[in-house]
Amino acid sequence: MTPGWNRILSGLLGGVYVAVLAITGTVFTTQVEAAQKILPGHVPEAIARLHLQSIGQLAATNTLWLAIGLPLRDPAGLENFVAQVSDPDSPNFRQFLTREELMARFGPTAQDYEAVKKFARTNGLAIAVTHGNRLLLDVTGPVAAVEKAFHITLRTYRHPTEARDFFAPDTEPTVDAALPIADIEGLSDFSRPHPKWVRGTKETTVNATPRNGTALDGSGDLFGNDFRNAYVPGSVLTGAGQSVGLFELDGYYTNDIINYAKEAGNGRTNIVVQAVLIDGYSGKPSTSLEGAEVEVELDIEMAMAIAPGLAKIVSFEGGKGGNGTPNDVLNTMLANSNVVNLSCSWGWYGPSNTTDAIFESMDAVGQTFFNASGDNQAFTTGSNSVNGVDNPLLANAPSSNPYITQVGGTTMTMNGPGVSWASEVVWNWAVEEDDPDTGSSGGISSYYSIPSWQTNVSNMAGRGGSTSFRNIPDVAANADNVYVIYDNGKNTNHYDGWSGTSCAAPLWAGFMALVNQQWAASGGKSIGFINPAIYDIAAGSNYASCFNDVTSGNNTWSSSPNLFYATNNYDLCTGLGTMNGTNLIDALTAPLAVNLLIPQIVGTDFQFEFLSYPGSTHIVQWRTNLFSGSWQPYTNVSGDGTLKTIPIPLSIFGPSQHGFVRVLTQ
Repeated sequence: MTPGWNRILSGLLGGVYVAVLAITGTVFTTQVEAAQKILPGHVPEAIARLHLQSIGQLAATNTLWLAIGLPLRDPAGLENFVAQVSDPDSPNFRQFLTREELMARFGPTAQDYEAVKKFARTNGLAIAVTHGNRLLLDVTGPVAAVEKAFHITLRTYRHPTEARDFFAPDTEPTVDAALPIADIEGLSDFSRPHPKWVRGTKETTVNATPRNGTALDGSGDLFGNDFRNAYVPGSVLTGAGQSVGLFELDGYYTNDIINYAKEAGNGRTNIVVQAVLIDGYSGKPSTSLEGAEVEVELDIEMAMAIAPGLAKIVSFEGGKGGNGTPNDVLNTMLANSNVVNLSCSWGWYGPSNTTDAIFESMDAVGQTFFNASGDNQAFTTGSNSVNGVDNPLLANAPSSNPYITQVGGTTMTMNGPGVSWASEVVWNWAVEEDDPDTGSSGGISSYYSIPSWQTNVSNMAGRGGSTSFRNIPDVAANADNVYVIYDNGKNTNHYDGWSGTSCAAPLWAGFMALVNQQWAASGGKSIGFINPAIYDIAAGSNYASCFNDVTSGNNTWSSSPNLFYATNNYDLCTGLGTMNGTNLIDALTAPLAVNLLIPQIVGTDFQFEFLSYPGSTHIVQWRTNLFSGSWQPYTNVSGDGTLKTIPIPLSIFGPSQHGFVRVLTQ
């Protein structure tokens, strides 16, 4: 109740009634405030931490693009489902959901989505993009409408580390408590996404060893089939029938990709490269962020380098020069059911609940997402550290996210020019004067607790890791001395080779296409989130045959002189190491084992039982000799989680009635 109304009522009704009405008004105001909820995490911590002073207010007529995130219907249920579908020991292992099933079980309801739409329109915001899974709603509108809708004022500040101004809300946004909104992307441009490539200097490239790749410019940089010869020697797998999807915030020059494919050969010119343009982006490469376009082309070229027979490489592009909306790009990748091998070489401000929900959803539908861990060497401990992986002043997300596979970097030596893998060390340029803080990033999250699949790493504390929080990276690949064709006709030369964990992440996505090609050949759909499986492999006797264990080097630097050092098995420089060819592919695509129970002779039948996997197909086969002949099909059984009884006539084995039986699971 305003003071003006108090004065009018006082004149008409008298002071006693005014007192009563004023109390009533106070109670009403308190009730309104109680019905509001605060949406935390939208005011950059740099403002308070660095005592930044506002230099103005964002013009009321400026137009903003916002991605409003809606909460999952059952976040605990999705987390439990992802844990089961990714666990090799679970009967639900790799029993992925369709996107329709995912939305029906865990997604926001249609009623929730309509409520947020109505809220937007009521507050003068236009619906720009709707998303089929209802996790996001994109809206546009003038600053004045945004401020009114979320009860904020958008102020401008001078950026503390970049030569520009930024805008941000002066307080955390609030909405009605019943309104299903989790977070809002676009209320600040304090932290712009950035690519994770590094360009070598004369010192870091000319003097660096080794340089024994086959790049056509004579630089010795690694190129094309070099990566196949190193990581999948002798494999006939090429990624045929598979697609790789790349998270990008800029465009690429088509001619650069065509020329790389021609120079690399081996069928790469047949790969379809497609740009999926998001939020109205034109796809034209920009100059607003140095090297943004290079990142896109580097990612594409690394994917086709290791998987020359890919059906398609899809570049999901959400903005010019890093100005796109990460959640919109991620959610578009999630919606594409034909692309299961995914990679990201960008970092941005985060984390956020909606980003986590998208990554968990990817796991639930069988997508595999690899993320470049970063190029800033060891992440020092804590969210407030100088380069902490969860430092809210830095664009490091999603480098500690536990729902995706984090990829560190190595420097690889080959036997002769591109002949075969010889050795790898941790990628670290700290020894070079011009690049004192550049190398494979790894460290400990201050935000995410340690995932269950990482708790089986022996002596994690002795390795410098944490037994309470998420440790990164998970795996690694070469991140040094890479030949790239870029910038509309330029190519790598002897003085500016490309490096960074952004080389390593798309290599893993391409490798995963080989894995899924083999899995598809046996009737499988997708391998999915690999972390539980690879940590399970690392804890067993097959680790040495499946991974190149990187035991030399470190990612220490001036602010972290003691952490971290490479060691046997897992470390916080290169994770479990790099992929060791077809051994790892075979391990990841091995048929699921079933326990054959109660084998016995019943009349004229050999009878056994086994517990079936829900949604799987169990293939029963037989043979009479383990050392000659081949397995013969007997029957297929659809799995539903129940006990199956299989009788096989003894006569099938011939007069000796002697034979062998096995069950394969797809």
